Amino acid sequence: MDHARIERIENSFKLLAARGPELADRFFAHLFAKNPDMRSLFPSDLCGLKKKFLASIVMVAQNLRAPEKLSAPLREMGARHVNYGTQPEHYPIVRDTLIGVMKDMSGPAWSEQLSADWKAALDQVVTVMLEGHRSALASIEFLS
Repeated sequence: MDHARIERIENSFKLLAARGPELADRFFAHLFAKNPDMRSLFPSDLCGLKKKFLASIVMVAQNLRAPEKLSAPLREMGARHVNYGTQPEHYPIVRDTLIGVMKDMSGPAWSEQLSADWKAALDQVVTVMLEGHRSALASIEFLS
C-alpha cells in the first residue's frame, strides 16, 4: 500500500477515533438492520465486543506502515471467528458496513478516494483473516 493511501487512511481515522464509541454503536446497528440473520453470531451484550472491535480498527490503522505486525493477530482473529459461526461471505458485509458508517460519520470530509483507500486496506485485513479462518477449519476437519 502506498504512502499517500496510508496517510489518507490515518488522517481520516484520526477524525473518527475521538468518536469511537459512536462508530461502534452505529456499525452494529447498521450491520444488524441490514443483515438481521447475522445477529445470532454475536453475544446479546455487545459492550465488550464493541471495545474489541474498536481496538481492532485502531490496531489496523496504527500498523498500516508495518503490515507484518498485523499478520499474526489477524490470522488468530480469523481462526477465532470460525468458533463464532462466521462464514467467508460475512467478511465483505462487515467491510462494507464499516466503510458506510465511516462515510456517514465523516460527512463532507469523506471522499470516494477514502472509500477506495479503506476498501483496499480492509481487503488486506480480510485476506489475512481468511487465511486464519481456512487454517482453523482445516484443523477442525483434520481432528474430526
